[in-house]
Amino acid sequence: MSFTPFTRQQLLPQEEMLEVARQRGELFIGLPKETSYQERRICLTPDAVASLVAHGHRVLMESGAGLTASYTDKEYSDAGAEITHDTKKVFGCPVILKVEPPTVAEIEMMNQETLLISAIQLKTQRKEFFEALQAKKITALAFEFIRDEDGSYPAVKSLSEIAGTASVLIAAELMISQKLGKGLLFGNITGVPPTEVVILGAGTAAEFAAKTAIGLGASVKVFDNSINKLRRLQNNLNHRIFTSTIQEKAVLKALMRCDVAIGAMRGKDRSPVVVTETMVERMKRGAVIIDISIDTGGCFETSEVTTHEKPTFVKHNVTHYCVPNIPSRYSKTASLSISNIISPFLLQMADDGGIESAIRCNAGLKHGIYFYHGRLTNSSIAEWFSLNYTDINLIVF
Repeated sequence: MSFTPFTRQQLLPQEEMLEVARQRGELFIGLPKETSYQERRICLTPDAVASLVAHGHRVLMESGAGLTASYTDKEYSDAGAEITHDTKKVFGCPVILKVEPPTVAEIEMMNQETLLISAIQLKTQRKEFFEALQAKKITALAFEFIRDEDGSYPAVKSLSEIAGTASVLIAAELMISQKLGKGLLFGNITGVPPTEVVILGAGTAAEFAAKTAIGLGASVKVFDNSINKLRRLQNNLNHRIFTSTIQEKAVLKALMRCDVAIGAMRGKDRSPVVVTETMVERMKRGAVIIDISIDTGGCFETSEVTTHEKPTFVKHNVTHYCVPNIPSRYSKTASLSISNIISPFLLQMADDGGIESAIRCNAGLKHGIYFYHGRLTNSSIAEWFSLNYTDINLIVF
């Protein structure tokens, strides 16, 4: 009998490898009508619903939920969604999808241990909202907190792209107006000086505002205190433009000459006020201000929150547009964008066997969880509202 000697490696203790098969889950998703003021978007398009249904999932939708995004009940019904007029029935689903965070009254309609996927909009929340989630032992996932593989925030980035592009299109509309503007065409026509645009900030919204303005032939100047952001914006544009750190004299000089000023700056708690009222007074008569940062306070001292119904006001002969939720104005585009981000996560979550398994496999999705079975897991929220929290990595690992 022959004997094959063991190698040193084979004689060392070996880990036992167990094959664990993931059990695929089936989702039952409730899609209620948005009730928040000025909210016109919806989380899933009919195509996304069709994809989910084709994978064996159910979608229960409140009648009329897609109308403000130009989607009819019939389109959703044809895609496989179940339509109901009963709001409570929709909120009784195990998974709830909303654009805006639910009200406390809507949370009351949810069952215990429901999975809520929505925006959180921390700056507008109250302590009662989190107490209501805790009482129902809700697991809550925020769009804004979901991270991609590269560390970016896809939902925030996508909506910033819309807001940045839209800011230039809105400015172009206002400049044409004989009542508010000067009857100017936004662009660069032969023999006519180009439109001058000043952009405060160098993030995603600012980048897409700059791209759109340059595409229309405008002369663009961008100000930000981060050299790295300015350099990245310059590289992404693939177009040499004027960039500068924020220095009062330089900003004032640019504002005095510009036709359009766009505020796209963010701060930790509040947007920094970069442009004072005195500086606005020295701007050209009929100039336009679009303050994208108004949802976090705005970066123009003269900014005041406006609505989609009454979006503008004039102060010091300068037209101000300060609507907090610009993407909602383009509800179908924004809905498509949100749906493209959320539906792959839903399918992956089901394939992984549910939210518990999914967040073990996906660190970016885990980062989006701020409530886990009624326990607050986000330190920023805990600090903001003086609440106790548990690190999710101590619960899910």
